[in-house]
Amino acid sequence: MIRVLVVDDHAMVRAGLIALLEASGTIEIVGQAANGAEAIAVARDCQPEVVLMDLSMPVMGGGEATREVLKVAPEAKVVVLTSFSDRDAVKAALRAGAIGYQLKDAEPTELLAAVRAAAQGYAPVDARVAGVLLPTAADREGDGLSPREHEVLELVAQGLANKQIGRVLGISERTVKAHLGRIFREIGVLDRTSAALWARDNPSGQQ
Repeated sequence: MIRVLVVDDHAMVRAGLIALLEASGTIEIVGQAANGAEAIAVARDCQPEVVLMDLSMPVMGGGEATREVLKVAPEAKVVVLTSFSDRDAVKAALRAGAIGYQLKDAEPTELLAAVRAAAQGYAPVDARVAGVLLPTAADREGDGLSPREHEVLELVAQGLANKQIGRVLGISERTVKAHLGRIFREIGVLDRTSAALWARDNPSGQQ
């Protein structure tokens, strides 16, 4: 069973999401919250595997909440849920640590697939908004990767597999996959081969 925390300020939306997820038979709802501040406390107590995080909420929005939730539940995978595809909001949430992004009007099967993918360390991104994640000219002035992501990318360029990267850096294979998902989104590639080629063509990005 995949342990999931649902965060949304609308009670009816939360109820609908919970009903959908529980009906799958493979997902357990371990908590729910009406805003980001509540989500932090609940996540600390229940340690979910996946957090479905609304982006626009009172008290504390999804972007800030994502960052704080990952401090108290570092193994959680946050999938942002929203009803719009604003580029800045999407990228802010992903930079805060969200692993994926889904629109609220996604088909039930798509949402369930996103939860399962996130639980396995993959990065589920709604195809309708994937375009907003592609880097602009301004983005390319700096690749936006963290020091750890640069380390992962450099090892990918050296041809190491995820398990080998994990051993070198002292992190789990799932964490390596999560880093790769964000690296792919940030530099605008779809697979590790393209990422390796990007790293070789952009040596200054690996400082």
